[in-house]
Amino acid sequence: MARTPGIAVAEQAGVTFSLHEYRHDARAESYGREAAEKLGVEPERVFKTLVVSVDGELAVVCVPVNAQLDLKALGKRAELAESRRAEAATGYTTGGISPLGQRRRLPTHLDVSALEHETVFVSAGRRGLQIELDPRDLVALTGASLRALVA
Repeated sequence: MARTPGIAVAEQAGVTFSLHEYRHDARAESYGREAAEKLGVEPERVFKTLVVSVDGELAVVCVPVNAQLDLKALGKRAELAESRRAEAATGYTTGGISPLGQRRRLPTHLDVSALEHETVFVSAGRRGLQIELDPRDLVALTGASLRALVA
């Protein structure tokens, strides 16, 4: 298994985490729901990483894969960023964007529901690879603000 920048961040910080790999199906309609299904994990514990533009500035948002991001919670002029812009800023490919180890650290927002779980899953930096960690460690590693972000 190749080490990603996201894995390196967790290792360097000394946090407890585990990696979960699965065979990604290119026909999957939702990367996050596919991860939850293939790993046999409740979808509310698997968080998708979305790159958004708020007033023209990029930010990262992590919400459960079974929920819809409420863009209005981020501001009046919030929208999903174009894939190419998200990939250029983070250094990751769409469907494998991790909130950890991005090329350029973006402001990060984590849905408050993450704290309801002992551990959560986020992309480890490529499709088919999830990192499981304590949501408080995720907050510490990303500098995330906790907010209600789902519609």
